[in-house]
Amino acid sequence: MLSDELHRNGHEVYDIAVVGAGIVGVACALALSRQGHRVLVLDRDEPGQGASFGNAGHLATEQVFPIADVSILKRLPAMLLDPMGPLRLDWRYLPKALPWFTRLLLNLRQRPYRNSVAALRALNEASLDAWRRLLASTGNTQLLKEDGSLLVFERPESRTAIDALKQKMQAQGVPVDFWDANVVRNVAPQLSESIQGALFFPATGHFIDPHQVVRALVQAAQDKGVHFARQRVEGARVHADGVVLRTDKDEVNARKALIACGAHSAKLTQQLTGKSVPLDTERGYHLMLPNEHGRLPMAVTSLERRFIMTPMQGGLRLAGTVEFAGLERAPNMRRAWQLHRLTEGLFKNALNVEAASTWMGFRPSLPDSLPVIDQACDGKVLLAFGHQHLGLTQAATTAELVASMTGSVPAGAGQLPALAPYRLDRF
Repeated sequence: MLSDELHRNGHEVYDIAVVGAGIVGVACALALSRQGHRVLVLDRDEPGQGASFGNAGHLATEQVFPIADVSILKRLPAMLLDPMGPLRLDWRYLPKALPWFTRLLLNLRQRPYRNSVAALRALNEASLDAWRRLLASTGNTQLLKEDGSLLVFERPESRTAIDALKQKMQAQGVPVDFWDANVVRNVAPQLSESIQGALFFPATGHFIDPHQVVRALVQAAQDKGVHFARQRVEGARVHADGVVLRTDKDEVNARKALIACGAHSAKLTQQLTGKSVPLDTERGYHLMLPNEHGRLPMAVTSLERRFIMTPMQGGLRLAGTVEFAGLERAPNMRRAWQLHRLTEGLFKNALNVEAASTWMGFRPSLPDSLPVIDQACDGKVLLAFGHQHLGLTQAATTAELVASMTGSVPAGAGQLPALAPYRLDRF
């Protein structure tokens, strides 16, 4: 029998309330609804309006290494001094960011770094199959192009680094091939003669429109009875029979709550579990070129220039820059336009920037580069956040893991990654 707490004020009681309507939250809501749960999704914005809207669209299964390595120590001065650098730390944010960066540096020690690689690899290796299942189940397989991706290099002296990276990835079981310049230009003839070669990652792909992916999952979830409400969750508490979420409009009662609101997840997690999570944000930028179609057949990343170009239904998306400046500071859209400058010399002919649009979003990042995927408070609180720039890649697998915590493993999921590396109590 439900307690008076859940029934007070005549509020409807949901089995699970999901906080966050990004790609992770929506994928989880759909998976939970397919188990028969009555699900409500809460977000202050329409679904898919955060990082899920503007990400690079790359299914980055090859990215099995943490967001930083020991070279970050050499790059720190440039991070502070170069406002247009590919990895930027706003000096005004440094005092607040220092504890997070200290934890990140500690995680670069051999054992924790190795553990992070293994845990990232486990999620990424499961991601492609998980996305195939998810998209097939909604009738939207056309949204994913399984055509691989390229990491190109231009300087002859970069060949040593490319060979070393290839060996490093092969050691982790990442499928990768070396392509010489002729092969690259046969596949992508509009790239310039400066390209010396590339690494080709066959087990990757790209989404033709990340926002459309979210919308497709929302439609499938609504067809299963999931309710979506535009409400900002301002507080939360656990009680004997469930969770109460206080929003800017009402109170929501549920037997369980899933916190999946990306970079905004730390506050609610602490209120519900008492655990302080070292969550920060990588502010990512993109420049969308709507008049660029047919330039590239697949996602292409530049080794030296450190950004990615993804062909999409709506044009060519340039992305990849990272800025640490917190959640409050206004976007610096010069960083988005810097992405266009980075393309100079990469193509035989300059890109068309007419009607280009800029964007900035928050990627939720933890210092060990791993998400939190867990449950707490006797199962009343579920957690799925902190996927850094791999939220799109890992969303389908995360949804299967969350569903496995509330019932049986979803049909066809096979062997899921062990949850131990992603537990909340690692902090």
